[in-house]
Amino acid sequence: MLDPELVNKQSLYTELAKEHSRLNPVIIKSKEYLSTQQNIDEDKEILSGEDTELKEIAKDELEGLQEALKNLEEELKVLLLPHDPTDDKNTIIEVRAGTGGDEAALFAADIYRMYTRFAERSGWKYEVLESNAIGIGGFKEIIFSVKGESVYGMMKFESGVHRVQRVPKTETSGRVHTSAATVAILPEAEEADIEVIDAEIKIDTYRASGAGGQHVNKTESAIRITHLPTGLVVTCQDETSQHKNKAAALKVLRSRLLAAEKEKLAKERAATRRDMVSTGDRSAKIRTYNFPQGRITDHRINFTAYNLEGVMDGDIKDIIENLKLADQQAQLASVIE
Repeated sequence: MLDPELVNKQSLYTELAKEHSRLNPVIIKSKEYLSTQQNIDEDKEILSGEDTELKEIAKDELEGLQEALKNLEEELKVLLLPHDPTDDKNTIIEVRAGTGGDEAALFAADIYRMYTRFAERSGWKYEVLESNAIGIGGFKEIIFSVKGESVYGMMKFESGVHRVQRVPKTETSGRVHTSAATVAILPEAEEADIEVIDAEIKIDTYRASGAGGQHVNKTESAIRITHLPTGLVVTCQDETSQHKNKAAALKVLRSRLLAAEKEKLAKERAATRRDMVSTGDRSAKIRTYNFPQGRITDHRINFTAYNLEGVMDGDIKDIIENLKLADQQAQLASVIE
């Protein structure tokens, strides 16, 4: 990183800086491990000697050092797990209303707010790429990008069906309804990750619809891109120009294609791993938000908490950390096997 030739290679320098940041905790923990092992060896040497007073001190110290070494070994095992470079990427999040009509659309809006509040708490930036709002404040669909350090690695376990149990605003009898929203977390793909060939896409333009200024409905600024080999269709109309909408739509398309590749790999690897926190299956029910009880339950790891109000305001770090821990344990178990 001190190489003066890197001054003109900013992208390479950034890549090296990220790798340095990722490896630094491994180096620190390794030095701590080696130092503890050295202290243990020295205490064992003292125990084989003649000095009775020193032997008593070494004996008292040795048990604590051996326990510390065991803990450091477990920490190092986690730090030395294979690093997925995709974890370092930014992410594109797609939230869609599922079963439940208007209530599902309102819940999709709540999920969107939960993630954007978490992004703000984490110092990340987010930008809406495409949205389909309903009149009462909900979303049939909203797609947005989140940029920051290791965003995808933090958010990747959120893909799946999120279920809500509550009395809808539109309900007059006070009955609890069950609705759902689906979430897809995509690693944001760069042009170098996924090549989209012009001959393999069809681009249509049309007039944007929905609320907006004079621009809306007067020019064909909205973009629809169809990826012919896979049949994937991406639309974007939230930007004010055709050029910006095309760029946003291509960003989403690349990310969906990269996510499809990762999903395929994950399913292949799942055959050799008995238990996975995230299988890439977006149809799987992963979490329930029970408003009458103020309870949130993640069904993959049997995690339950009663701070639903805080969670809906973006306080989801504890859930994510528990999911990451469960995934690390599953990876360690597969390595041992």
